[in-house]
Amino acid sequence: MSIIQQHTSASLSDAWRTINIDALDPDSSQNFDTSTLHPPLPEISEPEARQLNSQVRQLLRGGDPEGALRGCLETPVYNGGDAAKDAHMQTVIEVLQSIKASEMTPMLQRIYSSPGGNELLDVLMKYLYKGMSGGSSSSGPKSQSRSLTPQATGFSQFGSRPGAVNESTGAAMSVLLSWHEKVVDVAGLGSIERCMTDWRKV
Repeated sequence: MSIIQQHTSASLSDAWRTINIDALDPDSSQNFDTSTLHPPLPEISEPEARQLNSQVRQLLRGGDPEGALRGCLETPVYNGGDAAKDAHMQTVIEVLQSIKASEMTPMLQRIYSSPGGNELLDVLMKYLYKGMSGGSSSSGPKSQSRSLTPQATGFSQFGSRPGAVNESTGAAMSVLLSWHEKVVDVAGLGSIERCMTDWRKV
């Protein structure tokens, strides 16, 4: 066998393709636990979420809508069951609907200029998108669980007229869209990008 044939058979072997290059790289994800990149999030149960929501509603009834909004945004339910997330989502929508349109921008500016305000508006953006996507149980029609009482006219007393659910859903969507516009005006388009790329979901 010539020297050229020996060199060719040794150098053209494809055994190098089976080497795991990532295992040799100290910065590779195979050499450390990637879960350490995500800090642990506190788990919030449904009773804890409802207790928090009652505190927020007390602030709202006391005439402090900004404090109520801050209370919702400072304690988002990232790690919790669907019931806890839905309960908190309902409270957020309730607070947003109670704030006048003329108060939206000044309130958002005060929150944004405060320490950690950028993060709070990003949390608000997450709840806005969840509300617009129908992620909360409050955005859909609810089943009528109470019994129907017959009236003297022969008709049944059925709570609300047909189409009222769609009208309330449309009103809630209008409020969420108005808030979305104001948040973008104050925090910029970067708030949308951070909301879409954040691994923490409400």
